[in-house]
Amino acid sequence: MKSRILGAAALTAVAALALSGCAGSGGTGGGDGAPIKIGSVNTLSGAATFPEASAAAQAVFDRVNADGGVNGHQIEYKTVDDKGDPASATAAARELVGSDEVVALVGGASLIECEINQDYYTQESVLSMPGIGVDTGCFNSPNIAPVNLGPFNDMTLTLLNGSENLGLDDICVLLEIAGSTKPAYLAGVEKWTEITGKKPLLVDDSLPYGGSDYTPYIVKAKNAGCKAIAVNSIEPDGIGQVKAAQSQGWDDVSFLLLTAVYSENFASALDWTGAGVHVPAEFYPFTDDNEINADWKSLMEENDIALTSFSQGGYLAAMNFVEVLTGMDGDYTRESVSKALHDMAPIESPMVAFPYQFDKIAAQDYTPGGWPVVLKSGTKAWEKAAEDWLLPAS
Repeated sequence: MKSRILGAAALTAVAALALSGCAGSGGTGGGDGAPIKIGSVNTLSGAATFPEASAAAQAVFDRVNADGGVNGHQIEYKTVDDKGDPASATAAARELVGSDEVVALVGGASLIECEINQDYYTQESVLSMPGIGVDTGCFNSPNIAPVNLGPFNDMTLTLLNGSENLGLDDICVLLEIAGSTKPAYLAGVEKWTEITGKKPLLVDDSLPYGGSDYTPYIVKAKNAGCKAIAVNSIEPDGIGQVKAAQSQGWDDVSFLLLTAVYSENFASALDWTGAGVHVPAEFYPFTDDNEINADWKSLMEENDIALTSFSQGGYLAAMNFVEVLTGMDGDYTRESVSKALHDMAPIESPMVAFPYQFDKIAAQDYTPGGWPVVLKSGTKAWEKAAEDWLLPAS
């Protein structure tokens, strides 16, 4: 099954709509030209960081403000660092929602905050549109709808890419577990098994985030007879894991990784990748010049933001949110913005395999898709490995 790839005209239309400036009505809570307060909770420091998503969202909002705002209203965007710490994540949400009274949370990326704050968001009737959903709470709450498909769907897709597209057997799964994510990652593996009838040769969920030496885990997988390893590593960990395999002379291993490692920095850091690093990119591949990513790429370069899938997610979240705001009449309050998000029509973009509609995404009522890309040994550059989106069987 294949998804359609829309022309760049759809993305251009979103950008034009986001920058329009028709007059809105007055009133309290965002009336009479008052600023629209938006926030995001992010992991900006700690073992695993995600700075690009909120930076990309900020760039979109700054551009909108420079063009007159949304219906005459400037956007005030505040990001708070949760440091990957539960107490800090709790405090960050209460600062934004309780003290600052934001109308919504948009464009963030945190290792843990969705799970920590999902009940609070429901209690306060505030909706969250993360640029990158990471933990399980981002994918099981009616008040949270990320623009990305998430690491658990990503795990299913990278295994599908390995077994069905690449024809790999004896795939092993190595997992870095944060919080209570283990069941969700295992569910992603089980979904692959349900679709293909295949099972991993080995599952090891003991890999540490930010490990100093992954050699023991690589040696274990090699000795077990693995021909490919599927790992949910973040960028620096993935680099360490690939280098550990290189040091062991494991030349025929294929790496089935997640979108988190899909960046120019990852590619430039590695001269050797065995039989290749294979990733189902959650957004349209950005490492070759194309019209689909042109607006995003230009805006990121103007603001010195890294070209990664994380910045793609933050950009898309902000663009989608501005489109919803622009179509509203009346005051911008938490209640009115939430209603607009619940009632929104699907937004299609050629940058992603599925349309964005808040309630459907929050309910996981959609078909996730990724675009296969590969990093071959000696190239230091990602290449598209397919001509269409990879979608799981229906």
